[in-house]
Amino acid sequence: MADFTLDLNDDQKQVRDWLHGFAENVMRPAAAEWDEREETPWPIIQEAAKVGIYSLDFYAQQAFDPTGLGIPLTMEELFWGDAGIALSIVGTGLAAVGVLANGTEEQIGTWIPQMYGDAADVKVAAFCSSEPDAGSDVAAMRTRAVYDEARDEWVLNGTKTWATNGGIANVHVVVAVVDPELGSKGHASFIVPPGTRGLSQGQKFKKHGIRASHTAEVVLEDVRVPGGCLLGGKEKLDERLARARERSRAGEQIKNAAMATFEASRPAVGAMAVGTARAAYEVALDYAKTRQQFGRPIIDNQGVAFQLADMRTRIDAARLLVWRASWMATTGKRFTSAEGSMSKLYASEVAKDVTARAVQILGGNGYTREYPVERMHRDAAIYTIFEGTSEIQRLVIARTLGGVPIR
Repeated sequence: MADFTLDLNDDQKQVRDWLHGFAENVMRPAAAEWDEREETPWPIIQEAAKVGIYSLDFYAQQAFDPTGLGIPLTMEELFWGDAGIALSIVGTGLAAVGVLANGTEEQIGTWIPQMYGDAADVKVAAFCSSEPDAGSDVAAMRTRAVYDEARDEWVLNGTKTWATNGGIANVHVVVAVVDPELGSKGHASFIVPPGTRGLSQGQKFKKHGIRASHTAEVVLEDVRVPGGCLLGGKEKLDERLARARERSRAGEQIKNAAMATFEASRPAVGAMAVGTARAAYEVALDYAKTRQQFGRPIIDNQGVAFQLADMRTRIDAARLLVWRASWMATTGKRFTSAEGSMSKLYASEVAKDVTARAVQILGGNGYTREYPVERMHRDAAIYTIFEGTSEIQRLVIARTLGGVPIR
């Protein structure tokens, strides 16, 4: 078990610096263009694939870092470069993790390579869970999967929303209801292979921020997938459903285990927020050092200097919460006080606050698209919304502190 330390080892420093160089030299020069275009930055994803950043192997290496810091370091540097482009690069990982967590070895070997493609022909994947009436309330999910035993096929019907890469993905991973009476315990995940009839892109969302990341509805109309596309297989699903039906107590334990999984993944989102906050802070700091008013740099004014001091302090505090939670998740420490949600809650709200202060420090310039803090401020708004809103994080933390089971 790795001891907790704030000192990065040589390998971590090398990866961090390599990612920083890619973010600085490839992502940042293209950020404004792809934000304006509101399109998937395929050339940037291809460049990431060429150097090895856009690949399952790279993310697996970071995920297996025994200190737990590989993923947060990666997310912070890429999102320091640009949040929209970074989400286009890491978004496929959501679907890949879904397959890794629930799929058989054969499914993992078959589908994950098709999610990424290669440097000559990059692909993306989409994880489709949220629905118009089922966001935070996953038990309200309506997308159904019905088994056609005669043909050994599953038939999927429903509409998914807020799907990163939805409709443009080569492979879609879809969460659907297989037993409505069991609520969230009656869900299962399915692979929808490329070119499957009945799957189409619905509305593409024109967003406030992260505009280089494609977000859309995914419509499923009598989508038929082979029985082998049920992640984990039907035998495993039948056993799980039987346990849930027969033993409600066991079912509650299963649900709590799922919540523990969400807790472990939330620090990665916190690290994204830290990267965006740090980027805005650095722009504001450089501006304050060079911008002259009344014959001196504006950083010499206490009102500006104190703002920057608060920004840096909060960013460092957010990073520490993210690192602690990431280390706990990797080393098997229990989240007795919802430390994963704490890190995501605090870091996401820091990102909104710091980017807003950066706009204020730059004044009129900060409000224009000539400077990147305007875009960073728009991008930061998503962190308190996706992967669990701030309100949900507070609910999780409060219930954990009070000893009330999370339902």
